[in-house]
Amino acid sequence: MEAKIVVLLLGSNMGDSLACLKTAIHHIENRLSPIIMASSLYKTAAWGKLNQADFYNQVVAIKSNQTANEVLTIILGIEKQMGRERTEKWAERVIDIDILFYGNDTIDNPNLKVPHPYLHTRRFTLIPLQEILPQYIHPTYSKTIDTLLDNCSDAGKVEKL
Repeated sequence: MEAKIVVLLLGSNMGDSLACLKTAIHHIENRLSPIIMASSLYKTAAWGKLNQADFYNQVVAIKSNQTANEVLTIILGIEKQMGRERTEKWAERVIDIDILFYGNDTIDNPNLKVPHPYLHTRRFTLIPLQEILPQYIHPTYSKTIDTLLDNCSDAGKVEKL
């Protein structure tokens, strides 16, 4: 199988969030592939469920020979190993790893939707994504990350560290 660029969003708002992001990157590099691009770290307002601590987020990209489902299985394993408990949607979490893009593929199955279905509506995703891939064209919307960010109505706080 041909290697694909896989773009991931990492987030944490429990415990030592910055250390959690570093640990997640270590696991990604050990279990998937070395990081080939990484955004700066960002402190961002919670999204979806607002009455919780701010998040720390980062977008990273890898080149992988694994299928999208294999990547998903590995990142879910990393989340579980790091103590992620799925209690309610958009709840606080020690680590969250989302697949934003898997090459230019579009995947729509019960366990995995790629491109990430909310990515174009979230500044905390678009701003770090724009930092590393501003001209990347979203496979579904056929717009660059720059354009998606320009059109995003989300007003949530996103502060570069």
